[in-house]
Amino acid sequence: MLFYFELAVILLSTKLAGDISVRLGQPAVLGKLLIGIIIGPAILGIVETSKLIDELSEIGVLLLMLIAGLETDLDQLKQNLKASLAVALGGIILPFLGGYGAGLFLGMSQASAIFLGLLLCATSVSISVQTLRDFGKLNTRESTTILGAAVFDDVLVVILLAFAMSFLGGEDVNLTLVIVKKLVFFITIVLIGWKAVPFIMRVLSPLRVSESLISAALIICFSFAYYGELMGIAGIIGSFAAGISISQTSYKHAVEAKLEPIAYAVFVPIFFVSIGMTISFKGLGDQIWFIVIVTIIAIFTKLIGSGLGARWAGFNLRSSFGIGAGMVSRGEVALIIASIGLESKLLAQEYFTAIVLVVILTTVITPPLLKKLFI
Repeated sequence: MLFYFELAVILLSTKLAGDISVRLGQPAVLGKLLIGIIIGPAILGIVETSKLIDELSEIGVLLLMLIAGLETDLDQLKQNLKASLAVALGGIILPFLGGYGAGLFLGMSQASAIFLGLLLCATSVSISVQTLRDFGKLNTRESTTILGAAVFDDVLVVILLAFAMSFLGGEDVNLTLVIVKKLVFFITIVLIGWKAVPFIMRVLSPLRVSESLISAALIICFSFAYYGELMGIAGIIGSFAAGISISQTSYKHAVEAKLEPIAYAVFVPIFFVSIGMTISFKGLGDQIWFIVIVTIIAIFTKLIGSGLGARWAGFNLRSSFGIGAGMVSRGEVALIIASIGLESKLLAQEYFTAIVLVVILTTVITPPLLKKLFI
């Protein structure tokens, strides 16, 4: 019964906070992120984290990336693959060096410093997607490059993480298997998206039941996300691929029209609030310098590294750093990596909460940074 009250608070507070944020000249998503901190355990404690909220927020981010896939121009994505790879590489090399150096400077062991470097390589563009969408910039060449770079980033970081853990974590990780699984995922997902998705939409959409079309799209989305997780790829990459696949069919606009009310009425607001709710200020006094130093490094290494990659690919200076800003948020991807590090003892418990706060700070700063450099 308490959950119903919490859900009402989440929906009301995100709408009001989003409106206030827009009135102040900021993207709505910034207000929605900050309100999660306010109503969550860190400040007011009105809404507590729970397994149900976490699962609903997962659905929210999957639907957000499904919508991003639906609105992505596939031809433009193909044309910008080289630029996306350059942005991803720049956004991995510099953050790794910065994180590794910071780890050693702050007294971490060699293994933990390497892990911190890898963690800072992560990128989650779900917040960037919503910010760009708020400003009507999701179909630009820059945003397409950001989305493509995020896919490359995810794959490369997972491979590097598996490589590092096979040497540092004492785990028996088969690096060849990891790489093969990634290749198999992308090859099969292209084939399924090309051949199977149009067939599934044609078969399921005419069924004489209510909302069969949107149900077909959601079945594809969740199946792709599950397949991605199964193959060691983030579920959001799977749902993004599902959106691109559906966008190539004649059902694209009908799916968009039906999907947005479902996503933005309930699931996406829960996702935004859940990010802020993970913050806790307890016991952070001793970690304040760690948080400040790592946050600054996390922001500027990704901003500059990805920005230089975009500049090398031919973007002008403003667009380059706008793309870099779009890659700053570490989001749920870095939180997952941090949890892996905690379990494998590559990340000490004393640093875990501080790392979570660093991840949240990179996520919260992304919307205003994008507005300043991109919009």
